[in-house]
Amino acid sequence: MRRRWLVLGLGALVLAGPSAGQQGSAGAPAAVHLSFGDAVRMATGQAAPVELSGLATDEARARVRQTRSVLLPSVTAGAAWVNRNFNLKSFGIPLNFPGVPTVVPSFNNYDARLTLNQTLFDFSSLGRVRASEAQVRSTLAAGDATTESAAQVAALAYLRAARAQASIQARQADSAIAAQVLALAQAQQQAGVSGTLDVTRAKTQVAVAAGALVLARNQFDQARIALARSLGVDPVKTQITLDDTLSSELGAAPVPTDLEAAVGQALDARPELKAEQARGDAARVSRAAVSNELLPRVGLEADYGLNGITWPNSFGTRQIAVAVSVPLLDGFRREGREAEQDAVIQESQVRQHDLRQQIAADVSGALLDLHSAQAQESIAAEQLSLAADELSQAEQRFKAGVAGSIEVIDAQASMVRARDAVIDARYGAAAARVSLARAAGAARTLH
Repeated sequence: MRRRWLVLGLGALVLAGPSAGQQGSAGAPAAVHLSFGDAVRMATGQAAPVELSGLATDEARARVRQTRSVLLPSVTAGAAWVNRNFNLKSFGIPLNFPGVPTVVPSFNNYDARLTLNQTLFDFSSLGRVRASEAQVRSTLAAGDATTESAAQVAALAYLRAARAQASIQARQADSAIAAQVLALAQAQQQAGVSGTLDVTRAKTQVAVAAGALVLARNQFDQARIALARSLGVDPVKTQITLDDTLSSELGAAPVPTDLEAAVGQALDARPELKAEQARGDAARVSRAAVSNELLPRVGLEADYGLNGITWPNSFGTRQIAVAVSVPLLDGFRREGREAEQDAVIQESQVRQHDLRQQIAADVSGALLDLHSAQAQESIAAEQLSLAADELSQAEQRFKAGVAGSIEVIDAQASMVRARDAVIDARYGAAAARVSLARAAGAARTLH
């Protein structure tokens, strides 16, 4: 009798719901209700990789301003005080007159002026500005790719948490069935229909179901921690509650299921391909900028200031100059840089070709996985229905005394496997939909 109450008490404790550490209290983590779509949107806005990609874009824009500064006016202000003397002979003035010194005594000189430098024509610098702008477009596209990856990671993390939550519900149902079978075995024993062995087997199944439920809850807590990390939130201070269950519609996105249409959408939307195209454009513009270094560069320099031996007796002075420079020979450095950019352009073309093939392969593989997972869903649903019928018939036979508990235990095991098969099939189908959305460049639209 004591062992019976111990087993029943263990089953009741496991079925009681969340542990004490998960229940709300004054110092408990903040509860956050999160749907699948909310998780995707949150990840695309605040996940650490997304924030880092945004900072990388800011860096690229800052480099554009640095490159453009060569073409903008440059104004400097300066002031100087000089005390010096001169020897006239150092200027080639030979004075040998008696009484006339050749050394001019030391004197002060004050000078303060503004200097302006302005590039008038420099096609090479213009090309470098356009190349840096193309790098910004490449960085933006790379940031979009990072956002897509963050959406996929968060979506899969949510699906794993939903699967773990579904496993908890399945293990709770298993525990309830085990408790019912135990009560039936005890009733059969008291009626003299079955022996002690059937009761012992039923108690074992209660303990097994209780252990499986403890493991399922641990996996769910671990999945929620991983989900919080993918969203960029503190897993200790945040208690995530899933609003969506592992259903057959979870993980939908506006992606066609026709292979040709899906590949066409992916080629238009995948940010990795756009990023590589922008890198190729930047290399071509950089190549042109290097070639334009052969063209003349025209610059303007002007200054105005005050100059004199004392500040009160200073006079205004100015200078305006226009300079033209033409590079003739730089040790063939320019030719080497042109060859380097040619290689970069060819590398980009190879990567673009490979990316197009990889995108088509990604979409094809995702569609194959989706069709297979959908078929597995149908098979698993039928398996669950048959397992439920088998368990019902086994319980009736055991209750009627025409079969032993071993038949019921086998039916329970079949029911456990059928429930797990349904959960795995739904998870596989949802994960395939997420993979298809990522392959088509539409992971941010998952809902």
